[in-house]
Amino acid sequence: MPDAAHELTPHTTPEAGIRCHALLPCAGTGSRAGTEVPKQYQPILGLPMVLHTLNALRGVERLDRLVVVTAPGDAFWATGYPGVTALPCGGGTRAESVFNGLQALLDQGTDPSDWVLVHDAARCLVTASMVNALINACQHDDVGGLLAIPLPDTLKAEADGRVNATVDREGKWLAQTPQMFRLGALHAALKATAAQGFAGVTDEASAMEMAGHRPLLVQGSARNFKITYPDDFALAEAIFRSRA
Repeated sequence: MPDAAHELTPHTTPEAGIRCHALLPCAGTGSRAGTEVPKQYQPILGLPMVLHTLNALRGVERLDRLVVVTAPGDAFWATGYPGVTALPCGGGTRAESVFNGLQALLDQGTDPSDWVLVHDAARCLVTASMVNALINACQHDDVGGLLAIPLPDTLKAEADGRVNATVDREGKWLAQTPQMFRLGALHAALKATAAQGFAGVTDEASAMEMAGHRPLLVQGSARNFKITYPDDFALAEAIFRSRA
């Protein structure tokens, strides 16, 4: 679904008293990106990538709070950024960082029935319209859900560097973020796997699935890709320039 279609989606209002929080795990090193600094701080058009991401989320009026979960001692956040809460409780994995961030929110008295939208700092091309589409789709759902796109390409299984099989792509989707779930439910789902080092948890939806839930799939956009490899930075820059 193109971004323009998202722009036509009317906003609806969450339940009275229920808030939406955005949470960005921001404690990773991004080793595959080939950057000298953690990739979330690599500049794109002169601005660290994570700040592009936060600027996009600032455009979502229904997000009450922007939270980043950082590595302890991360000097990038020492001076503070307006409207952003930095929690220095990041862990060794994404799942651990998200779990620690959710625990910190609960410890601060955040309502467990509030929604939390977990988003990759490296998906800096997300737009407010994409996030609003997710909130519209999930805010009255019993479980919550995630942005995703149907798998567009032929999928191959590999063994020893050669094709082992062609995998049927029917009904298969590429998961994106944000992923939107109730704070208490997501915290409980992650807590159930914590003793095993969060084994099998590759994103928030997978933790909810392991807890017996079936998250809602909400059509995302191919432009909401996660910057992972060196060439991705040039593509992101080109997209930002095209928007300008």
